Amino acid sequence: MDWLGLLAQSPPLVQGAALLLGLLVGSFLNVVALRLPVMMERAWQRECADLLGQAAPAEEPLSLTQPPSRCPHCGHAIRPWENVPVLSWLLLRGRCSACAQPIAVRYPVVEAATGALSLAVAWQLGWGWALAGALPLTWALVALTVIDFDHQLLPDQITLPFLWLGLLLNAFGVYTDPVSAILGAVAGYLSLWTVYQAFRRLTGKEGMGYGDFKLLALFGAWLGWQMLPQVILLSALAGSIVGVGLILLRRHGRDVPIPFGPYLAAAGWVALLWGAQINAAYLQFAGIG
Repeated sequence: MDWLGLLAQSPPLVQGAALLLGLLVGSFLNVVALRLPVMMERAWQRECADLLGQAAPAEEPLSLTQPPSRCPHCGHAIRPWENVPVLSWLLLRGRCSACAQPIAVRYPVVEAATGALSLAVAWQLGWGWALAGALPLTWALVALTVIDFDHQLLPDQITLPFLWLGLLLNAFGVYTDPVSAILGAVAGYLSLWTVYQAFRRLTGKEGMGYGDFKLLALFGAWLGWQMLPQVILLSALAGSIVGVGLILLRRHGRDVPIPFGPYLAAAGWVALLWGAQINAAYLQFAGIG
């Protein structure tokens, strides 16, 4: 049976497959968000110890696949039927089957969100190369969002490979033309870098991190320089609304930094799917188009 041909001719099947795949990937993204920052910190500690001529601290080997997932409270190894996205958490009533300690609700939330976002991508783009690229990008943005919320960190291990992937896809014109993609990557990085430098010189403080520059460069590589103003405006608007809301609700101090990466990720994802329509609607509203 020609599965690829069947998928190409059946949008509901594509959307269902994207939803199921997104749920499965979401479970893995929880592991990435939890372990990658720890792996990076350990690598930095080993580098520092090597520079100082000291022995690296002895630690249990850690990767994205080893050791197998286990309960952080009692060490119970998570069995396959306890690791079904969303469903297992509901059947276990959010508790470990061995020690009955609570399992954080963020795990099913990340799984469900990844599934829903994957479904939206398949719904909007349909079968083709655009979908094949947009799904992995969506999953990467979910991981970056969770990590940035937790650690105010956007790992190069995720942003840089996807920046290059965007340039590679656009060498064949999947999302935009090659020149727009190259200029977009450069303009994306330099625009926030310039804002960062100006803010630092005026206030003596760092307003954002270099990971934000690389993330906007990533979107420039995928969407072209023409979409960058929209991404910047949407992310700034979302960040301002959420930040002011948190301050007014007194859940966030005025001097406590708010990660900007999640808002950039959300704005870039929206621009990926609906950027052309948003720009056309704005131009029509402004009487330009």
